[in-house]
Amino acid sequence: MRILVPYDGSEQAKAALEYAEAEHSDDEIVLLHVLDFIESGYNAAPEAALAGYWDEWYDQAETSGKELLQKAANTVENDVETDLVVGRPSRAIIEYIDDNDIDAVVIGSHGRDGLSRILLGSVAETVVRRSPVPVTVVR
Repeated sequence: MRILVPYDGSEQAKAALEYAEAEHSDDEIVLLHVLDFIESGYNAAPEAALAGYWDEWYDQAETSGKELLQKAANTVENDVETDLVVGRPSRAIIEYIDDNDIDAVVIGSHGRDGLSRILLGSVAETVVRRSPVPVTVVR
């Protein structure tokens, strides 16, 4: 089996990876990092209009994303494949499932306080609703 673990380096993503390794010790884990250019544009607002901003952003994001994935891959004993894609996280994850022979997904939820704790993060919720394969959400 191929188990997809969307990975952003958050505590929830780390918990999802630990869970996937424990529960799927004989399976291949695919760590996927999504570079979200839209979120990056919101954060950069005025700088995003400067010439060369997006090329520089992509180069830096790709380098840090690959380092993040390699560091995570080194923490598990399973066979691990890593991949990096660009797009909106929930959409990119669903497309990846459709295009890459994924059998199940293990995804971290967003840690929140108060009433909103009951709800999943928007990415996890969308993946749960739209995934063509089983999804496990780890808190």
